[in-house]
Amino acid sequence: MKRSKAQRKRSQKETKPSAQAKTWSQDLDTGVLISGMMLVSIGVVMNYSTTAALALERQLPPLFISHIGALLLGTCVAYMTYSMPLEFWRRLALPLWLVSVSLLAAVELAGVEVNGAQRWLGVPGLGIRFQPVEICKFTTVIMVAVLIAHRDGHEEVSLRRTISAGALALPPIGLLLLQPDLGNAILLATLVALLLIVAGTRLTRLIGPAIIGIAAVALYISQNSYALRRITGFIDPWATYRAEGFQLVQSFVAFGRGGVFGVGLGNGQQKLAYLPEAHTDFILALVAEELGLLGILVVLASFAGLMLGGTRVARGKTDRFALLLTFGMTTLLTIPAVINAAVVMGLLPTKGLTLPFLSYGRTSLIMNCAAFGLLLGLARPEKPRSKEPGARAWP
Repeated sequence: MKRSKAQRKRSQKETKPSAQAKTWSQDLDTGVLISGMMLVSIGVVMNYSTTAALALERQLPPLFISHIGALLLGTCVAYMTYSMPLEFWRRLALPLWLVSVSLLAAVELAGVEVNGAQRWLGVPGLGIRFQPVEICKFTTVIMVAVLIAHRDGHEEVSLRRTISAGALALPPIGLLLLQPDLGNAILLATLVALLLIVAGTRLTRLIGPAIIGIAAVALYISQNSYALRRITGFIDPWATYRAEGFQLVQSFVAFGRGGVFGVGLGNGQQKLAYLPEAHTDFILALVAEELGLLGILVVLASFAGLMLGGTRVARGKTDRFALLLTFGMTTLLTIPAVINAAVVMGLLPTKGLTLPFLSYGRTSLIMNCAAFGLLLGLARPEKPRSKEPGARAWP
């Protein structure tokens, strides 16, 4: 029986919203979006709770206001990276990487020293400082993804491109060791190695560099007292609880006080000058104290959701560069979280790495938002790559 014209129109109107919903679901991966929003929300709450104790006369904590300002700017940056087409990153990977490495080199010449480390650059006249390493990690991941996306006619990454990827990582790693910043140097090397493995590089090619890297780290630690003290504090924090092990012991105390349900939001004691710089590297310990094991599980589950969602998006990519870039942004947001959590729980020596989205740190938060926006943008349906003359990007 044929339907009337009015019935056909009504049927089209009823199916239209579902089609729009499907497009929305495709454009913004639900798992990635929810996980990211959870982490951002927890970060806002915990930054207020942690820094409010440092504010006077019950005013809004200046550090919290700074965190919100960075989050607003980061949201704008996230929208920009979300909106950029894939070809933009392919074409501008090299210039962006060169600028970021130049900024990292400028730290050695005109950097600002804080707590014995020279890792910041100041903006003259504005009283603003930022960490170029956060920008450099972002651009290096993009640059390596562009480089190894080309197969050179082989099923796997060629030896030439494997060596080139390692050579790209060496300048920023060397500059980081001069600051000194061993944690970010190791993180950057790890991110590059993971990208090479996912791209199909033979594992045998990475064994030699891995052994050399481990030996170089051991030599670096033996020759630098600050790194050696961190190892000492990690091995036996209770024996050095008045010095190197103090921060880790206080983190253990926070976990012990929190128990399963925590002492209540805002009721933590470790942030009251017991745990140094609690709002930065060790903010997860404050989550454990105030929100307990349940709060820790929510944070870890959110990062797990981000990892699984990003991996799912990457697996659906047919463009090799899009796949590597998606995986790179996913690891850039989640590997530091794994390391930070391991440090706070006493499973790894202190690295000085922030917990993405939660720790206070303006540059870190803005660049995390940039990576998150790019990851969401990569979840959109792929468009065919241009074949017009001159469309081929470097290299």
